[in-house]
Amino acid sequence: MYESDHTKFIKSLKEQNPALEAGQQQGRALLWDKAPASLEEIARAKESAIKQQAYVYQTKL
Repeated sequence: MYESDHTKFIKSLKEQNPALEAGQQQGRALLWDKAPASLEEIARAKESAIKQQAYVYQTKL
């Protein structure tokens, strides 16, 4: 069965450093996996949002 050079490299990297995948999962959990927000938090965030002007880069004189 054919394996590309990239696949072989990733496999050898994981064999050399078995904790690599666990570290990747921890990093993902830290940055991307968020706890679900309650309905009260969502409503409060919508109410407190500041409306953005139509053209962002134009300064008001």
